[in-house]
Amino acid sequence: MHTGVALLNFGEPAEPERDRVVDYLERIFYANADLEDADSEDAARERARKLAQRRAPGLLEEYEEIGGSPLNEQARAQTEALEAALADRGYDVTTYLGMQYTEPFIEDVAEQAHADGVDRLIGLPIYPLCGPSTNVLALDELESAVGDLGWDPEFRPITGWHKHPTYNRLRAEAIESFAGEHGVDLTADDTALVFSAHGTPKHYLKEGSRYDIYVEEYCDVVSSLLGVPGYRIGYQNHENRDIPWTEPEVEDLIGEVDADRVVVDPISFLHEQSETLSELDIELSEEADEEDLEFYRVPIPHDDERVPEVFADLVEPFVADFEPEYYQFRQCQCRDDPGTMCLNAPRE
Repeated sequence: MHTGVALLNFGEPAEPERDRVVDYLERIFYANADLEDADSEDAARERARKLAQRRAPGLLEEYEEIGGSPLNEQARAQTEALEAALADRGYDVTTYLGMQYTEPFIEDVAEQAHADGVDRLIGLPIYPLCGPSTNVLALDELESAVGDLGWDPEFRPITGWHKHPTYNRLRAEAIESFAGEHGVDLTADDTALVFSAHGTPKHYLKEGSRYDIYVEEYCDVVSSLLGVPGYRIGYQNHENRDIPWTEPEVEDLIGEVDADRVVVDPISFLHEQSETLSELDIELSEEADEEDLEFYRVPIPHDDERVPEVFADLVEPFVADFEPEYYQFRQCQCRDDPGTMCLNAPRE
């Protein structure tokens, strides 16, 4: 059986080109059109176009400041590293990279895997913390793309995986190593550890998303691994629509910190991108400076050699044909389609 593994991601324009940025934003806003009431599909598309045109100048400025997004390049390197890690374990598997909002699109992955004669397709979203517009939607898009081709492979979707112990350890060690390099004592009273999570509309939480729970439990575990009893959580919200988002916003949180320095770890990403290089390194750093805070932002350990091993662990039960429950997988509650597995679902 020919097995393919599709790593699914968000995508970002690699270059600050207006047309690409507008197209990228329009796809995002249309994909989340259910956050607002629209009379028709045409009305939803028109609303997405207007929102994209309004947001584009600011995002273009961000991309110009950081020289374009490195997300796609880093994700591609992880995809290649996963194939090598699986080969080292004796598995002949083809890996693919599919993006929700930039090329290569998820439908392109489905077409290529089909053309390659893949019989079993494993979908793994590379979002550490499972959310409805990320992990769940990416898998829905992959399954839909497969169906549109009239193709019927064995489809094995994986959603939430932030509880993988090696992943927690490598992220904790990234914080610890970075703090050590800069002479920062994470346990000192005058140092504040802030976990910055990508925000989500409260609409999704009311509908049953457990994203905020995942954020809180993950931060609690990582802080325990670090031996840091006190920490704060802030959310990076994108309030392009007039709807409530998760709180507190990380910008507001910085203004409340009672410390001399702040160490910020962006927990929702496995790649450097505009949300880290611009929103944190530039915008949040300026907020900290106004508060007379020393500002330290932990780099994303996207090239840690353990990352592809974590991915390999996650897909191994489906590649090697043993019961995924042996690796503590359970039926996902966020995406309740039968056969969707995750590490997050509580024990019954």
